[in-house]
Amino acid sequence: MYLKLYRLFSYLAGPLIDLWLMRRKSSGKEDPQRFSERLGHASFPRPQGHVIWVHAASIGEVMSVLPLIKKVLEQYQSINVVITTGTVTSAQIIEKRLPSRAFHQYAPIDKVITVRRFLQHWQPSLALWVESELWPNMIIETHDSGCTMAQINARISIDSYKKWQKYGSMAKRILSCFSLSLCQSEDDKTRLEKLGARNAICVGNLKFDAPALPADPKETGKLVSQIGDRPIWIAASTHPGEEEFIFKAHNILKETRPDLLTIIIPRHPSRGKEIVHEYKAKYNLSLRSSKQEITEKTDVYIADTVGELGIFYRLASIVFIGGSMIDKGGQNPLEAARLDCAILTGPYTDNFKLIYKELIEQNATIIVRDTKTLAEKVDYLLSDHEAQEQLSTRSMALMESKKGVMDSYIDNLSPYLKPLMGPEDKGI
Repeated sequence: MYLKLYRLFSYLAGPLIDLWLMRRKSSGKEDPQRFSERLGHASFPRPQGHVIWVHAASIGEVMSVLPLIKKVLEQYQSINVVITTGTVTSAQIIEKRLPSRAFHQYAPIDKVITVRRFLQHWQPSLALWVESELWPNMIIETHDSGCTMAQINARISIDSYKKWQKYGSMAKRILSCFSLSLCQSEDDKTRLEKLGARNAICVGNLKFDAPALPADPKETGKLVSQIGDRPIWIAASTHPGEEEFIFKAHNILKETRPDLLTIIIPRHPSRGKEIVHEYKAKYNLSLRSSKQEITEKTDVYIADTVGELGIFYRLASIVFIGGSMIDKGGQNPLEAARLDCAILTGPYTDNFKLIYKELIEQNATIIVRDTKTLAEKVDYLLSDHEAQEQLSTRSMALMESKKGVMDSYIDNLSPYLKPLMGPEDKGI
Protein backbone atom coordinates (compact mmCIF):
# COMPACT_ATOMS: atom_id res chain seq x y z
CA MET A 1 0.00 0.00 0.00
CA TYR A 2 2.77 2.45 0.97
CA LEU A 3 4.53 1.85 -2.33
CA LYS A 4 1.35 2.49 -4.32
CA LEU A 5 0.80 5.70 -2.36
CA TYR A 6 4.39 6.82 -3.01
CA ARG A 7 4.10 6.17 -6.74
CA LEU A 8 0.72 7.92 -6.88
CA PHE A 9 2.05 10.90 -4.92
CA SER A 10 5.16 11.20 -7.12
CA TYR A 11 2.83 11.27 -10.15
CA LEU A 12 0.34 13.80 -8.77
CA ALA A 13 3.07 15.98 -7.27
CA GLY A 14 5.02 16.05 -10.54
CA PRO A 15 4.55 19.81 -11.12
CA LEU A 16 5.59 20.57 -7.52
CA ILE A 17 8.69 18.40 -7.88
CA ASP A 18 9.58 20.26 -11.06
CA LEU A 19 9.12 23.57 -9.23
CA TRP A 20 11.37 22.33 -6.41
CA LEU A 21 14.03 21.40 -8.98
CA MET A 22 13.78 24.84 -10.59
CA ARG A 23 14.32 26.50 -7.21
CA ARG A 24 17.37 24.34 -6.65
CA LYS A 25 18.62 25.38 -10.06
CA SER A 26 18.18 29.09 -9.29
CA SER A 27 20.05 28.69 -6.00
CA GLY A 28 23.02 26.98 -7.65
CA LYS A 29 22.26 23.49 -6.36
CA GLU A 30 21.57 22.15 -9.85
CA ASP A 31 23.74 22.43 -12.95
CA PRO A 32 21.99 24.89 -15.31
CA GLN A 33 23.92 23.60 -18.35
CA ARG A 34 22.85 20.01 -17.75
CA PHE A 35 19.53 20.49 -15.99
CA SER A 36 17.67 18.39 -18.56
CA GLU A 37 19.55 15.31 -17.32
CA ARG A 38 17.60 15.53 -14.05
CA LEU A 39 14.48 15.15 -16.19
CA GLY A 40 15.82 11.97 -17.78
CA HIS A 41 17.16 13.49 -21.01
CA ALA A 42 20.57 12.15 -22.01
CA SER A 43 23.50 14.38 -22.98
CA PHE A 44 25.33 11.62 -24.85
CA PRO A 45 24.28 9.13 -27.52
CA ARG A 46 24.08 5.58 -26.24
CA PRO A 47 27.23 3.62 -27.14
CA GLN A 48 26.94 0.30 -28.91
CA GLY A 49 27.06 -2.89 -26.87
CA HIS A 50 26.16 -3.46 -23.23
CA VAL A 51 25.81 -0.60 -20.75
CA ILE A 52 26.21 -0.90 -16.99
CA TRP A 53 24.44 1.78 -14.94
CA VAL A 54 26.23 2.70 -11.69
CA HIS A 55 24.22 4.95 -9.38
CA ALA A 56 25.67 6.68 -6.31
CA ALA A 57 24.37 9.47 -4.10
CA SER A 58 27.36 11.79 -4.12
CA ILE A 59 31.11 12.07 -4.47
CA GLY A 60 32.10 9.90 -1.50
CA GLU A 61 30.13 6.94 -2.78
CA VAL A 62 31.19 7.24 -6.40
CA MET A 63 34.88 7.65 -5.49
CA SER A 64 34.72 4.44 -3.47
CA VAL A 65 33.37 2.51 -6.46
CA LEU A 66 35.46 4.18 -9.18
CA PRO A 67 38.41 1.73 -8.86
CA LEU A 68 35.92 -1.13 -9.25
CA ILE A 69 34.49 0.47 -12.39
CA LYS A 70 37.98 0.90 -13.84
CA LYS A 71 38.80 -2.74 -13.17
CA VAL A 72 35.57 -3.94 -14.80
CA LEU A 73 36.24 -1.80 -17.88
CA GLU A 74 39.79 -3.15 -18.12
CA GLN A 75 38.59 -6.74 -18.02
CA TYR A 76 35.49 -6.34 -20.20
CA GLN A 77 36.41 -4.30 -23.27
CA SER A 78 32.92 -4.50 -24.78
CA ILE A 79 31.17 -2.90 -21.81
CA ASN A 80 30.37 0.80 -21.29
CA VAL A 81 29.39 2.46 -18.02
CA VAL A 82 27.07 5.37 -17.29
CA ILE A 83 27.53 6.77 -13.77
CA THR A 84 24.82 8.88 -12.15
CA THR A 85 25.04 11.11 -9.10
CA GLY A 86 22.83 13.88 -7.78
CA THR A 87 25.19 16.70 -6.81
CA VAL A 88 27.02 19.39 -8.76
CA THR A 89 30.20 18.79 -6.74
CA SER A 90 30.24 15.10 -7.62
CA ALA A 91 29.93 15.90 -11.32
CA GLN A 92 32.79 18.41 -11.20
CA ILE A 93 35.13 15.93 -9.53
CA ILE A 94 34.26 12.67 -11.26
CA GLU A 95 34.38 14.01 -14.82
CA LYS A 96 38.12 14.64 -14.35
CA ARG A 97 38.68 11.03 -13.29
CA LEU A 98 36.47 9.00 -15.59
CA PRO A 99 38.14 6.15 -17.48
CA SER A 100 37.47 5.66 -21.18
CA ARG A 101 34.06 4.14 -22.00
CA ALA A 102 32.56 5.72 -18.86
CA PHE A 103 30.11 8.63 -18.91
CA HIS A 104 28.64 10.78 -16.16
CA GLN A 105 25.01 11.88 -16.10
CA TYR A 106 22.96 13.49 -13.35
CA ALA A 107 20.51 11.02 -11.84
CA PRO A 108 16.92 11.40 -13.04
CA ILE A 109 14.58 12.70 -10.37
CA ASP A 110 12.48 9.91 -8.85
CA LYS A 111 9.41 10.29 -11.07
CA VAL A 112 8.23 7.44 -13.27
CA ILE A 113 8.26 9.50 -16.47
CA THR A 114 11.83 10.77 -15.97
CA VAL A 115 13.19 7.36 -14.96
CA ARG A 116 11.56 5.67 -17.96
CA ARG A 117 12.99 8.34 -20.25
CA PHE A 118 16.45 7.65 -18.85
CA LEU A 119 16.05 3.87 -19.18
CA GLN A 120 14.69 4.03 -22.71
CA HIS A 121 17.80 5.86 -23.83
CA TRP A 122 20.54 3.97 -21.99
CA GLN A 123 18.92 0.50 -21.89
CA PRO A 124 21.29 -0.83 -19.20
CA SER A 125 21.87 -4.56 -18.94
CA LEU A 126 23.15 -4.36 -15.36
CA ALA A 127 22.59 -1.70 -12.67
CA LEU A 128 24.85 -1.33 -9.64
CA TRP A 129 23.45 0.71 -6.76
CA VAL A 130 26.11 2.06 -4.37
CA GLU A 131 25.69 2.06 -0.58
CA SER A 132 22.26 3.21 0.68
CA GLU A 133 20.40 4.80 -2.23
CA LEU A 134 16.85 3.38 -2.30
CA TRP A 135 14.68 5.53 -4.58
CA PRO A 136 11.49 3.48 -5.15
CA ASN A 137 10.58 4.55 -8.69
CA MET A 138 14.15 4.32 -9.96
CA ILE A 139 14.59 0.82 -8.56
CA ILE A 140 11.24 -0.63 -9.56
CA GLU A 141 11.27 0.83 -13.06
CA THR A 142 14.83 -0.39 -13.63
CA HIS A 143 13.96 -3.89 -12.44
CA ASP A 144 10.75 -4.01 -14.47
CA SER A 145 12.68 -2.99 -17.59
CA GLY A 146 14.47 -6.34 -17.42
CA CYS A 147 17.76 -4.94 -16.13
CA THR A 148 19.60 -7.08 -13.57
CA MET A 149 20.30 -5.14 -10.36
CA ALA A 150 22.88 -5.44 -7.56
CA GLN A 151 23.75 -3.41 -4.48
CA ILE A 152 27.42 -2.49 -4.11
CA ASN A 153 29.10 -1.59 -0.81
CA ALA A 154 25.60 -1.80 0.63
CA ARG A 155 24.94 -0.38 4.06
CA ILE A 156 21.96 0.60 6.17
CA SER A 157 22.25 2.40 9.49
CA ILE A 158 20.22 1.30 12.49
CA ASP A 159 18.11 4.47 12.22
CA SER A 160 17.35 3.87 8.53
CA TYR A 161 16.59 0.23 9.30
CA LYS A 162 14.02 1.23 11.93
CA LYS A 163 12.40 3.69 9.52
CA TRP A 164 12.15 1.10 6.74
CA GLN A 165 10.68 -1.42 9.19
CA LYS A 166 7.61 0.81 9.41
CA TYR A 167 7.07 0.27 5.68
CA GLY A 168 7.79 -3.46 5.65
CA SER A 169 6.01 -4.47 2.44
CA MET A 170 7.43 -1.48 0.56
CA ALA A 171 10.99 -2.24 1.72
CA LYS A 172 10.59 -5.90 0.74
CA ARG A 173 9.30 -5.01 -2.73
CA ILE A 174 12.18 -2.57 -3.33
CA LEU A 175 14.97 -4.79 -1.99
CA SER A 176 13.67 -7.88 -3.78
CA CYS A 177 14.50 -6.10 -7.05
CA PHE A 178 18.19 -6.70 -6.38
CA SER A 179 19.57 -10.08 -7.44
CA LEU A 180 22.62 -9.51 -5.24
CA SER A 181 23.48 -7.31 -2.25
CA LEU A 182 27.20 -7.03 -1.47
CA CYS A 183 27.36 -5.58 2.04
CA GLN A 184 29.96 -3.66 4.01
CA SER A 185 29.41 -5.54 7.27
CA GLU A 186 27.56 -8.44 8.85
CA ASP A 187 25.25 -5.95 10.57
CA ASP A 188 24.34 -4.41 7.21
CA LYS A 189 23.76 -7.90 5.76
CA THR A 190 21.47 -8.90 8.63
CA ARG A 191 19.41 -5.70 8.49
CA LEU A 192 18.98 -5.84 4.73
CA GLU A 193 17.98 -9.52 4.85
CA LYS A 194 15.36 -8.77 7.51
CA LEU A 195 13.95 -6.03 5.29
CA GLY A 196 13.69 -8.39 2.31
CA ALA A 197 17.04 -8.44 0.51
CA ARG A 198 17.88 -11.74 -1.18
CA ASN A 199 21.34 -13.13 -1.81
CA ALA A 200 23.01 -10.73 0.65
CA ILE A 201 26.72 -11.34 1.19
CA CYS A 202 29.15 -9.58 3.55
CA VAL A 203 32.19 -8.68 1.44
CA GLY A 204 33.66 -5.66 3.24
CA ASN A 205 34.00 -1.95 2.60
CA LEU A 206 35.34 -0.85 -0.80
CA LYS A 207 36.67 2.33 0.78
CA PHE A 208 39.55 0.27 2.25
CA ASP A 209 40.78 -0.43 -1.30
CA ALA A 210 40.40 3.11 -2.64
CA PRO A 211 43.61 4.75 -3.95
CA ALA A 212 45.09 7.86 -2.32
CA LEU A 213 43.42 11.11 -3.31
CA PRO A 214 45.29 12.84 -6.14
CA ALA A 215 47.04 16.20 -5.76
CA ASP A 216 48.39 18.77 -8.19
CA PRO A 217 52.15 19.04 -7.41
CA LYS A 218 52.28 22.65 -8.63
CA GLU A 219 49.43 23.79 -6.39
CA THR A 220 50.82 21.80 -3.47
CA GLY A 221 54.21 23.48 -3.91
CA LYS A 222 52.65 26.95 -3.91
CA LEU A 223 50.88 26.28 -0.62
CA VAL A 224 54.01 24.79 0.98
CA SER A 225 55.92 27.99 0.24
CA GLN A 226 53.08 30.15 1.58
CA ILE A 227 52.77 28.18 4.82
CA GLY A 228 56.48 27.91 5.53
CA ASP A 229 57.23 26.38 8.92
CA ARG A 230 53.99 27.46 10.61
CA PRO A 231 52.23 24.80 12.72
CA ILE A 232 49.02 23.75 10.92
CA TRP A 233 46.02 21.52 11.37
CA ILE A 234 42.95 20.82 9.25
CA ALA A 235 39.23 20.60 9.94
CA ALA A 236 37.89 18.71 6.92
CA SER A 237 34.35 18.13 5.64
CA THR A 238 32.79 20.50 8.17
CA HIS A 239 29.04 21.11 8.27
CA PRO A 240 27.00 24.19 9.25
CA GLY A 241 27.28 24.74 12.99
CA GLU A 242 30.58 22.89 13.20
CA GLU A 243 32.90 25.76 12.28
CA GLU A 244 32.09 27.43 15.60
CA PHE A 245 33.92 24.60 17.38
CA ILE A 246 36.89 25.00 15.05
CA PHE A 247 37.24 28.77 15.48
CA LYS A 248 36.97 28.47 19.28
CA ALA A 249 39.62 25.74 19.29
CA HIS A 250 41.79 27.99 17.10
CA ASN A 251 41.48 30.77 19.71
CA ILE A 252 42.63 28.45 22.51
CA LEU A 253 45.58 27.14 20.48
CA LYS A 254 46.65 30.66 19.47
CA GLU A 255 47.32 31.53 23.12
CA THR A 256 50.46 29.37 23.04
CA ARG A 257 50.97 29.13 19.27
CA PRO A 258 50.59 32.65 17.87
CA ASP A 259 51.75 31.57 14.39
CA LEU A 260 49.19 28.76 14.12
CA LEU A 261 47.39 28.26 10.81
CA THR A 262 44.01 26.51 10.82
CA ILE A 263 42.62 25.21 7.52
CA ILE A 264 38.87 24.64 7.19
CA ILE A 265 37.56 22.55 4.30
CA PRO A 266 33.73 22.75 4.24
CA ARG A 267 31.88 19.60 3.18
CA HIS A 268 30.02 21.70 0.63
CA PRO A 269 32.45 24.11 -1.07
CA SER A 270 29.64 26.56 -1.85
CA ARG A 271 29.59 27.45 1.87
CA GLY A 272 33.05 29.05 1.73
CA LYS A 273 31.82 32.63 1.31
CA GLU A 274 29.16 32.04 3.96
CA ILE A 275 31.86 31.07 6.50
CA VAL A 276 33.95 34.11 5.59
CA HIS A 277 30.95 36.40 5.99
CA GLU A 278 30.20 35.00 9.44
CA TYR A 279 33.73 35.18 10.86
CA LYS A 280 35.60 37.90 8.93
CA ALA A 281 35.00 40.54 11.63
CA LYS A 282 37.04 38.61 14.22
CA TYR A 283 39.62 36.75 12.13
CA ASN A 284 42.01 37.31 9.27
CA LEU A 285 40.68 34.87 6.68
CA SER A 286 41.83 33.81 3.21
CA LEU A 287 39.43 32.18 0.75
CA ARG A 288 40.90 29.75 -1.77
CA SER A 289 38.10 30.07 -4.34
CA SER A 290 38.86 33.81 -4.50
CA LYS A 291 42.54 33.01 -5.15
CA GLN A 292 43.58 34.66 -1.88
CA GLU A 293 47.00 33.49 -0.71
CA ILE A 294 48.02 32.44 2.77
CA THR A 295 49.98 35.30 4.32
CA GLU A 296 51.71 35.72 7.67
CA LYS A 297 48.54 37.42 8.93
CA THR A 298 46.15 34.65 7.84
CA ASP A 299 44.53 33.02 10.87
CA VAL A 300 42.26 30.60 9.05
CA TYR A 301 42.39 29.46 5.42
CA ILE A 302 39.04 28.43 3.94
CA ALA A 303 39.71 25.78 1.27
CA ASP A 304 36.41 25.91 -0.59
CA THR A 305 37.41 24.39 -3.92
CA VAL A 306 36.39 21.12 -5.54
CA GLY A 307 38.64 18.06 -5.80
CA GLU A 308 41.63 19.37 -3.83
CA LEU A 309 41.29 17.43 -0.58
CA GLY A 310 44.35 15.36 -1.52
CA ILE A 311 46.49 18.52 -1.57
CA PHE A 312 45.58 19.52 1.96
CA TYR A 313 45.91 16.02 3.42
CA ARG A 314 49.48 16.10 2.11
CA LEU A 315 50.16 19.49 3.72
CA ALA A 316 49.02 18.73 7.25
CA SER A 317 49.61 15.76 9.53
CA ILE A 318 46.71 16.46 11.89
CA VAL A 319 43.12 16.28 10.59
CA PHE A 320 39.81 16.62 12.37
CA ILE A 321 37.11 14.86 10.31
CA GLY A 322 33.87 16.84 10.29
CA GLY A 323 30.23 15.90 10.35
CA SER A 324 31.06 14.35 13.70
CA MET A 325 30.92 17.18 16.25
CA ILE A 326 27.26 17.66 15.36
CA ASP A 327 24.88 14.85 14.56
CA LYS A 328 25.60 14.39 10.83
CA GLY A 329 26.99 10.85 11.09
CA GLY A 330 30.61 11.76 10.32
CA GLN A 331 32.60 11.65 7.09
CA ASN A 332 35.13 9.21 5.64
CA PRO A 333 38.36 9.11 7.73
CA LEU A 334 40.22 6.69 5.44
CA GLU A 335 41.14 9.34 2.85
CA ALA A 336 43.13 11.21 5.50
CA ALA A 337 44.55 8.03 7.04
CA ARG A 338 45.80 6.85 3.65
CA LEU A 339 47.89 10.04 3.38
CA ASP A 340 49.59 9.54 6.74
CA CYS A 341 47.44 11.90 8.80
CA ALA A 342 46.68 11.61 12.50
CA ILE A 343 42.89 11.59 12.78
CA LEU A 344 40.57 13.21 15.29
CA THR A 345 36.80 12.88 15.25
CA GLY A 346 33.77 13.99 17.18
CA PRO A 347 31.36 11.49 18.78
CA TYR A 348 28.87 11.26 15.88
CA THR A 349 30.23 8.67 13.44
CA ASP A 350 27.24 6.47 12.54
CA ASN A 351 27.84 6.78 8.78
CA PHE A 352 31.22 5.08 9.24
CA LYS A 353 30.46 3.19 12.42
CA LEU A 354 32.38 0.01 11.62
CA ILE A 355 35.43 1.86 10.28
CA TYR A 356 35.64 4.03 13.39
CA LYS A 357 35.06 1.00 15.62
CA GLU A 358 38.13 -0.64 14.11
CA LEU A 359 40.17 2.56 14.24
CA ILE A 360 39.31 2.95 17.92
CA GLU A 361 40.16 -0.67 18.68
CA GLN A 362 43.59 -0.13 17.07
CA ASN A 363 44.15 3.17 18.97
CA ALA A 364 44.32 4.81 15.55
CA THR A 365 42.06 7.80 16.17
CA ILE A 366 41.21 10.25 18.94
CA ILE A 367 37.62 11.10 19.88
CA VAL A 368 36.89 14.64 21.05
CA ARG A 369 33.56 15.82 22.41
CA ASP A 370 33.92 19.57 22.88
CA THR A 371 36.01 22.59 21.92
CA LYS A 372 38.33 22.39 24.91
CA THR A 373 39.21 18.74 24.29
CA LEU A 374 39.65 19.36 20.57
CA ALA A 375 42.15 22.14 21.27
CA GLU A 376 43.97 20.02 23.88
CA LYS A 377 44.36 17.04 21.54
CA VAL A 378 45.50 19.14 18.58
CA ASP A 379 48.04 20.85 20.84
CA TYR A 380 49.21 17.45 22.12
CA LEU A 381 49.77 16.15 18.59
CA LEU A 382 51.50 19.34 17.48
CA SER A 383 53.86 18.99 20.43
CA ASP A 384 54.48 15.25 20.26
CA HIS A 385 55.49 14.16 16.75
CA GLU A 386 56.08 10.60 17.91
CA ALA A 387 52.49 10.31 19.15
CA GLN A 388 51.31 11.81 15.88
CA GLU A 389 53.31 9.26 13.88
CA GLN A 390 52.09 6.34 16.00
CA LEU A 391 48.48 7.35 15.38
CA SER A 392 48.92 7.57 11.60
CA THR A 393 50.99 4.35 11.45
CA ARG A 394 48.24 2.39 13.23
CA SER A 395 45.56 3.62 10.82
CA MET A 396 47.75 2.74 7.82
CA ALA A 397 48.32 -0.73 9.25
CA LEU A 398 44.57 -1.23 9.59
CA MET A 399 44.02 -0.35 5.93
CA GLU A 400 46.82 -2.65 4.79
CA SER A 401 45.15 -5.51 6.67
CA LYS A 402 41.88 -4.86 4.81
CA LYS A 403 43.25 -4.84 1.28
CA GLY A 404 41.79 -7.20 -1.31
CA VAL A 405 38.15 -6.23 -0.86
CA MET A 406 37.83 -5.20 -4.50
CA ASP A 407 38.87 -8.63 -5.77
CA SER A 408 36.05 -10.16 -3.72
CA TYR A 409 33.59 -7.76 -5.31
CA ILE A 410 34.78 -8.70 -8.80
CA ASP A 411 34.47 -12.40 -7.97
CA ASN A 412 30.89 -11.99 -6.72
CA LEU A 413 29.90 -9.85 -9.71
CA SER A 414 31.44 -12.19 -12.29
CA PRO A 415 28.26 -14.27 -12.83
CA TYR A 416 26.47 -11.05 -13.80
CA LEU A 417 29.33 -9.64 -15.89
CA LYS A 418 30.21 -12.72 -17.95
CA PRO A 419 26.88 -12.78 -19.85
CA LEU A 420 27.81 -9.28 -21.10
CA MET A 421 31.11 -10.42 -22.63
CA GLY A 422 31.82 -9.63 -26.25
CA PRO A 423 34.17 -11.40 -28.72
CA GLU A 424 37.08 -9.23 -27.56
CA ASP A 425 36.60 -10.46 -23.97
CA LYS A 426 37.10 -14.16 -24.71
CA GLY A 427 39.49 -15.86 -22.35
CA ILE A 428 38.95 -13.51 -19.38
